[in-house]
Amino acid sequence: MLANSDDHTEPGRAVPPDAASRAARDEPGFLPSQPERRQTESLLVRVVATAGIIGIGTALGAILGASDVEAWITSLVVSLICVLLAAVLWRSRTL
Repeated sequence: MLANSDDHTEPGRAVPPDAASRAARDEPGFLPSQPERRQTESLLVRVVATAGIIGIGTALGAILGASDVEAWITSLVVSLICVLLAAVLWRSRTL
């Protein structure tokens, strides 16, 4: 990465990786971090999203069941997808 005109480095000289990562952390993401959600609002959003995950698992199970897939494969796929989606959801810091 080349240095910006704001930096105190020579033109054309590479910016150290730690400076680039620091600048990336300072930039706002897609969702604003301020104002922060209240704890009850965050919990409600996560509960609703968890209900959505259950709905996705139910739909996936119905599709696989209608396709005459073995029951153990259906349950394995549905549970893995649900656990993966729940992990992503509950790990999120913006909800």
